[in-house]
Amino acid sequence: MLKPFGSGIWVHDGAEIMGAMGFHYPTRMVAIRLSHGGVWVCSPTQLTAELKAAIDNLGPVVALIAPNTLHHTFIAEWQSAYPAAALFALPQLQAKRPDLNPDGEIGNEPAGLWAGEIDQVVVTGNAMLTEAVFFHRASGVVLFTDLLQNLPKDWYSGWRRIIARLDLMLAPEPTVPRKFRMAFRDRQAARAAIARILDWPVEQVLMAHGRPVTSNGQAFLRRAFAWLLL
Repeated sequence: MLKPFGSGIWVHDGAEIMGAMGFHYPTRMVAIRLSHGGVWVCSPTQLTAELKAAIDNLGPVVALIAPNTLHHTFIAEWQSAYPAAALFALPQLQAKRPDLNPDGEIGNEPAGLWAGEIDQVVVTGNAMLTEAVFFHRASGVVLFTDLLQNLPKDWYSGWRRIIARLDLMLAPEPTVPRKFRMAFRDRQAARAAIARILDWPVEQVLMAHGRPVTSNGQAFLRRAFAWLLL
């Protein structure tokens, strides 16, 4: 079910999804009602009848957002359910999933549909992950997807728990997994993107895989990216 997370913003925690080597992950999407009444949906989860009814109650879906190249599994079914909605994706996803036919490319400037309400920056320089990060001005919420993660200590068992712990996925608070830290090839580009994020008046932080940070968002982000900003 959709849950309010702030002024004009809702979250939905969907079903778990299976990744490589048997690693399973929780899923989370974010819906924002824009000032013109349209609904902006980021990282859509599986579209159940219950979820569709809740979304339709918010307003017409006008934008579907694929924030990186990993969160695209359910995009096609949302496109089918909401043919009038425009899909926005990174160029890397357009190459990976040409069947999705995006209507717009995600860059460092917001599209007209959400300009003035949602800011954005693309974190580049990483060999494994390019991710768009968004900031909803009205709620003070910043939206990450995979760049920050934090799972319960007992989420995995056996050798998967050992790997997840070494990767920092089970750290006490959300942080950048070690594999992504190691994959930054252009740290100057990454620092520039994070500097823009730190300029936003962030109060809360959402991510696809982890507990939301509900206070002192800016201080948290400075801790989470201290290793990069040194």
